[in-house]
Amino acid sequence: MKLLTATNLTQGYRDNDFDFCVEGELVHLDPPCAKDRDDPDGPCGCGRSFGGLNSHLATTTVVIRDVAGFTAEDYVEAIRSSLDQQGYDSSQAVHEAATLYCLAQYWSAGTVLERRLDQIAARAVIGQPQ
Repeated sequence: MKLLTATNLTQGYRDNDFDFCVEGELVHLDPPCAKDRDDPDGPCGCGRSFGGLNSHLATTTVVIRDVAGFTAEDYVEAIRSSLDQQGYDSSQAVHEAATLYCLAQYWSAGTVLERRLDQIAARAVIGQPQ
């Protein structure tokens, strides 16, 4: 199953890149806060980052990984659990998992992505990461 995962690959491409996630952890898209909702380069950073499901930290770069043996049910549970741990409503975990799954299918494994508010774009293709 192709999934979006945190990476430090291509960090520094933009001056305001950052990576506080654990390499390879699953990520999701947090909605931008009021400071960043109209500017991906806003002071918070949430308009240009992905949130780590395990670390609950953020990164501006992700890579598509093909994770063998990972199921749709696993994905829903990972998102639900992360949201619950952070005190957020997890009732939409199935919808979020489906959205992220569809997003990941658009690119080949090994594609490094960045976020600019509602736009996700490829930065590089590095091949299947280990």
